[in-house]
Amino acid sequence: METITIKDIAKALNLSTSTVSRALRGSYEINAETKRLVIEYAEKVHYSPNPIALSLKENKSKAIGVIVPEIANHFFSQAINGIEAIAYKRGYHVVIFQSHESYEREVINVQHIIARKVDGLLISLSGQTVDVSHLQEIQRKGLPLVLFDRVSDKIEAHKVTADNFDGAFKATEHLILSGRKRIAHITSPSLLSITKERLAGYKAALDKYQIRYDESLVKYCGFAVEEAQKLVDELIENQKPDAVITTSDRLALDCFSAIKEKNILMPDEVAFIGFTNLKVAYLLNPSLSTVVQPAFEIGQAAAQLLLDSIEKKPQITEELHAIKIPTELVIRNSSKVLLDKN
Repeated sequence: METITIKDIAKALNLSTSTVSRALRGSYEINAETKRLVIEYAEKVHYSPNPIALSLKENKSKAIGVIVPEIANHFFSQAINGIEAIAYKRGYHVVIFQSHESYEREVINVQHIIARKVDGLLISLSGQTVDVSHLQEIQRKGLPLVLFDRVSDKIEAHKVTADNFDGAFKATEHLILSGRKRIAHITSPSLLSITKERLAGYKAALDKYQIRYDESLVKYCGFAVEEAQKLVDELIENQKPDAVITTSDRLALDCFSAIKEKNILMPDEVAFIGFTNLKVAYLLNPSLSTVVQPAFEIGQAAAQLLLDSIEKKPQITEELHAIKIPTELVIRNSSKVLLDKN
């Protein structure tokens, strides 16, 4: 297929190449009618700008880097979809790396990002990341940075998260109002920002209904399936909870499976809620109550902030933004109300 160029569009519309170029960039110097004609014709002939030529001309790669703990995690795959949707519309490519929950790999990924000459970086921190000096270093080099989902208060940057506190509060409140008194909270490693926010929401709901906080009902879990299964066994045998909240996609499935394997009836014996974006949650038996995180919207908002930073939009460069997007509690059979509970 023959590649359409700006010169081809200019010749067809009897315009100069500079006018077509400025119209495609949305320049204020070009009147609205000319912009419309140029854009409509460009779409008709499937014109696509040459990214290499653009990068040479503008000293930009028109690419952004994204680092996530794990693409296989449904939350992060949805977030990446949101990032790509915005990037594509604004003429940017996306380069994706995985840290696999490793701080060392995260640092190496950042080094690769810099070597690729991307225009900016979006990152969700690994489960081991405490030191953020590698991110502070790229800021000193002038590379725009946005943190999303898992963030750090040790670095001044744009941040986009879900309202984790409110999601955990609503889930815990729902279980309390359905008659549950011993609500276990199985969560991610304690150093993660999402862990702290969700634990705070859980505690606040207990406090509101004057239920004593029992530290033995809170379990921090790493990233191995076996660890989740072991924690469930310990909880059921020793703490005997009547409800369980898990705080990630992975924990939701691992703990749900572990409870099922012990032939414990849900919700009759133990009610269950997961923080998860799994589309098959309603197909499980029983169907899984979930706190749905706005992963796609988080990705969109993070990409928007980063691209505005790259393009030096005044409203973005003048101050730091911390965007918090609401979660949604979806109640299904795994936590249905037990009317005979006191």
